[in-house]
Amino acid sequence: MRGMADGERPVAKSRLTCSTEEVVSLKINEKGRSWKHLHTSKPEPRKKQRLFLNKGNMNLFRLAGDMTHLLSILVLFLKIHSTKSCAGISLKTQELYALVFLTRYMDLIVKYYSLYNTLFKLIFIGTSFATVWYMRYHKVVKRTYNKDQDTFRHYYLILVCLVLAVLIPHGFTVTQVLWTFSIYLEAVAILPQLVLLQSSRNIDNLTGNYVFLLGTYRALYLLNWIYRFFTELHRVRWIPWISGLIQTVLYADFFYYYVKSWKKHEELKLPA
Repeated sequence: MRGMADGERPVAKSRLTCSTEEVVSLKINEKGRSWKHLHTSKPEPRKKQRLFLNKGNMNLFRLAGDMTHLLSILVLFLKIHSTKSCAGISLKTQELYALVFLTRYMDLIVKYYSLYNTLFKLIFIGTSFATVWYMRYHKVVKRTYNKDQDTFRHYYLILVCLVLAVLIPHGFTVTQVLWTFSIYLEAVAILPQLVLLQSSRNIDNLTGNYVFLLGTYRALYLLNWIYRFFTELHRVRWIPWISGLIQTVLYADFFYYYVKSWKKHEELKLPA
């Protein structure tokens, strides 16, 4: 017998029977070798998979932020499609956003949250790369790109954010480091666009609306993190909080001149 060969005490067969709904645990008392019935329990019901929306992570601020972000993308595509021009749009900012969404949503490969979550991730990745393609390779649109004014050295931003993500990550797995990198990079990805707008001075309505909606989306997401802090056991999330705050501050100057021009019904102009 296996028990004897391993130096263990043989266990006699028990006549104790139980229903299929019970889980019976037996323990041998070393002194008296008595059988003890520990507990009975019913099997846990299987968790239902979220088909469209994971309500646990959703709130009004996040939903409004997602819709505003989607609207900003629609405005950008409306500008490019209707005018066949990308004048006033920074290709470098669009390349940074493509890198942001590609690295942030690597979890698409390994985890499913909800149809809503998956759909939006695919939209953000697809539209960001489509915008870069339009500006680089479309035979008409690429001629309108302000290459001489889009001079911000964005690869420095990539390098700095990558170093920060390695030194101060959300976690030490590959996906967590990439997620942290995307958060840091998104906080400063708008810089090439703002520099381009300052050098061009006159800004058309669609470009101004696009940048304004982007800034509004980030401000709403900052409120989303604050709301979740007070409703989800006061969990501290320093990386998205500080990054979101920095990004919102970068938009502050643009917001001021945008609202000012809207009130006075004037063309939007940024100081050099």
